[in-house]
Amino acid sequence: MSHTTLISASELHALAASGKPLMVFDCSFDLAAPGAGEQAYLGGHIPGAVYAHLDHALSAGSGPRASGGRHPLPTRENFAAWLGSVGFTNGMQAVVYDRNGSAYCGRLWWMLKWLGHDAVAVLDGGLQAWTQAGGSLAQGPGQARAPVRFRVDAPLRQLATAQQVLQDLGKPGQTIIDARATPRYRGEVEPLDPVAGHIPGALNRPFADNFGPDGRFKSPDMLRAEFLALLAGRDPAGVVNHCGSGVTANPNVIALELAGLGQTALFAGSWSEWCSDATRPVEKSTPP
Repeated sequence: MSHTTLISASELHALAASGKPLMVFDCSFDLAAPGAGEQAYLGGHIPGAVYAHLDHALSAGSGPRASGGRHPLPTRENFAAWLGSVGFTNGMQAVVYDRNGSAYCGRLWWMLKWLGHDAVAVLDGGLQAWTQAGGSLAQGPGQARAPVRFRVDAPLRQLATAQQVLQDLGKPGQTIIDARATPRYRGEVEPLDPVAGHIPGALNRPFADNFGPDGRFKSPDMLRAEFLALLAGRDPAGVVNHCGSGVTANPNVIALELAGLGQTALFAGSWSEWCSDATRPVEKSTPP
């Protein structure tokens, strides 16, 4: 039986001991210091974990891209080539984590689903949960694995484009949820992108609201109640999630699924792509 949303530290320990095909990915990152995540990985990571750099592995860089924004998605084929280069095969269970409150690892979770790979789970509580449960850490670079071929299958999650979001703007079948912190959503501050504000009509659900004080996802019942209150009668099937650059929206995607509200779309280009075109409308709001 594969894990497809969350996995606990104890479950990961048992899975690693079982000998079943498994690869763990460390997605730790720091937007203000892009090299800090890899340095943290070298200083201590779950044994056997592969480092997945947000800028180099999980974004297109200067290569072909499948979305816009500050962290454009690579094409599915190029991402599959990276997976194969680190030895990840279609028959493996993937477990993803970070040490940043699960802000970054959801990106890899979503991307694997996008390639048709369902057996991927977020380590609930991140690296901190692993060490709190008595898990050991390894240091230095991970052991290189022989390259393999990773097969791309039909997408299991929906990628929304800026054009689709614009086309359906204001229509009852689309509900946009913005995962950025509320001051950025309102347009009071904008530390990363050239324009402040939000997509007109978007609702605000900061991604950090999905977690309890221990860094783990809230209970499904609590998540369901909170999202239903936010949606206020809107159909969850029409939700399109976004954030600043398609990274921290993913905890909302996961939380909606944990809440039993189904699979929702991701606008991966997010605000950074939306505001790059001055013809697209922008809305600001003031505190109540």
